[in-house]
Amino acid sequence: MKFSSSQATALTMSVALLLTATACNRGGGDTASEGDSVTLAVSTLNNPFFVELRDGAQEAADEAGITLDVIDAQNDSATQTNQLATAATSGTDGVIINPVDSDAAAAAVSPLVEDGTPVVAVDRAVNGAEVQSLVSSDNVAGGKQAAEELARAMGEKGKVIVLQGVAGTSASRDRGAGFTEGLAAYPDIEVVAQQTANFDRAEALNVATNLLQSNPDVTGIFAENDEMALGAIQALGDRAGSEVSVVGFDGTEEGLAAIEAGTMTATIAQQPAELGKRSVEVLAQLLNDESVESTIPVPVTTVNEENVGEFTE
Repeated sequence: MKFSSSQATALTMSVALLLTATACNRGGGDTASEGDSVTLAVSTLNNPFFVELRDGAQEAADEAGITLDVIDAQNDSATQTNQLATAATSGTDGVIINPVDSDAAAAAVSPLVEDGTPVVAVDRAVNGAEVQSLVSSDNVAGGKQAAEELARAMGEKGKVIVLQGVAGTSASRDRGAGFTEGLAAYPDIEVVAQQTANFDRAEALNVATNLLQSNPDVTGIFAENDEMALGAIQALGDRAGSEVSVVGFDGTEEGLAAIEAGTMTATIAQQPAELGKRSVEVLAQLLNDESVESTIPVPVTTVNEENVGEFTE
């Protein structure tokens, strides 16, 4: 078939426009994820740790040109399930989930996975659903480090209270397992009581007050996050850091300040902002049809009076 000069010109322009559009979408340094809308489902923003996680995620989303829609479940599994159902209906391009409950989250995540929506879990795993990746700290190793630090502070003997996090979360389960494993090396230390305080400071104050009344001779408390450790410190009053050693987990600003003040012995510092940042970066890779590791570990560090200055500068 022969084309007139005007038809040839029109065809040439059409091809050029098509190539230009393709280049704009996939080339010239742009990524497939740029312009996408992603949902970050957080268990609760009442906890400073998850505020830092959100901020890290937002920074990474801004850098990638991704719109980040943050939803806060206020520590309610049913609320999180409804929020994710709404996100799926609204056509979200991807989901990052910090589960309220690792087991309950499967019901909310499974429909997204089946629909081909990329899902990344952050800080806590989703049990029973095939998410593409989990970005988290090594909570088992951190729990073991907490046990070693508390044992050292207690002179490797004495009685301990454990304040547990939200039941059903992988973070609480793994930190507790690591702590138990680590404490096994110290036969003269006994856990005399353990109870959930749901990662909440006010609840930890009440739980610790009651447990201390029943066990007045304890010399150590392990709290599975800094918020609960700070609640325990309130319950202890003048005994905190002098008669009773308290070890937390997270490395929040207030936790680090308590170490400087001498009321908290140590904390296992996570990097919440880095967790949020990495989760967005991993999801962006998935949106670009790139392969990712099923588990992305983010290191944890023991912080005590000897090195706390490195984290507060």
